[in-house]
Amino acid sequence: MPILQGMQTITGQRRTSVFLVEDSAAIRARLAGRLRTFGHVDIVGEAESAPAAVLGILVAHPDAVLLDIHLAEGTGLDVLRQIHARAPATTFIVLTNQPDERYRKLYLDAGAAYFLDKSNEFDHAVQLVADRTARSSAHLQS
Repeated sequence: MPILQGMQTITGQRRTSVFLVEDSAAIRARLAGRLRTFGHVDIVGEAESAPAAVLGILVAHPDAVLLDIHLAEGTGLDVLRQIHARAPATTFIVLTNQPDERYRKLYLDAGAAYFLDKSNEFDHAVQLVADRTARSSAHLQS
């Protein structure tokens, strides 16, 4: 996959790069399919484990990361803790089936900009990336 961070389209619209971290191939495919419908969003990598995600994110330098809590190896929190300080401009959007307050606090405290429920906020996560509003980590979703 080409890395297109910082590139602009002919019309001048800035492209948004996103890295998908999700252990379910079906959900990764669904996210990728939805994001590809937006002409200015580039998926610059995918991973199903924490070690692969850390390496991929450090190489790709995406604008945003869609991050699951439970991974094939490790957790989304492992990824966030290893990457956030090294890539503070990257917006982390946690998308999980376990949206309880205990996890929400852990992830937001570790640097996630958003903590969303897969069952009813899936489209919102996609829209955050598409609108590039996810680039503003000051706008925390509570």
